[in-house]
Amino acid sequence: MIDAVATDSSSTSSSSDKPRRARRTRMTGAERRQQLLEIGRTLFAAKGFEGTSVEEIAAKAGVSKPVVYEHFGGKEGLYAVVVDREMRRLLDMVTSSLTAGHPRELCEQAAFALLDYIEEYTDGFRILVRDSPIPQSTGSFASLISDIATQVEDILGREFKSRGFDPKLAPLYAQALVGMVALTGQWWLEVRRPKKAEVAAHLVNLAWHGLDGLEAKPHLIGRRKS
Repeated sequence: MIDAVATDSSSTSSSSDKPRRARRTRMTGAERRQQLLEIGRTLFAAKGFEGTSVEEIAAKAGVSKPVVYEHFGGKEGLYAVVVDREMRRLLDMVTSSLTAGHPRELCEQAAFALLDYIEEYTDGFRILVRDSPIPQSTGSFASLISDIATQVEDILGREFKSRGFDPKLAPLYAQALVGMVALTGQWWLEVRRPKKAEVAAHLVNLAWHGLDGLEAKPHLIGRRKS
């Protein structure tokens, strides 16, 4: 019996001396889904929808292709979730930023919100401004800009009314102002100068002083009237 115990002890000691294999932590379904979303987001931003393959997504995640299909039904499903998530994030950042009482500061907040998103979520913005090859539940980038303009529309409507202008024109000006910021943001995404605060200041300078000198009934000076 003593020899048997000794043998067991020796065997245990010998096995403990062997280097232990590092255990591979298995991801939960939620963790795997999030990993695939982040990998897909990076690839879609760099290569676009057409340039990204399920094979590449799976390879970077260290899984087989069926895992991607299991979570998203394919590349189209993954892309749709990535785009919807980015659109909601941008809309939330803009709408939650509009907290000031003065209209000029509200313009500043809206400009900063979009520029903040571009700076912090560059990959997401690159994906949004591309023409989407598939429909999303939240619509297109153009519809997102329209949603943001709706938030600004109420602010402009009140300002127009207080100045004796037709508040029914507020939607037109809201689209123009938000579109100006969005297009400037696309340009700034590539050049990244001047600094963000300076870009916001110039955008608001043009928007605010343009509104400040607004004519109640603008007229055309050229020959064309229709």
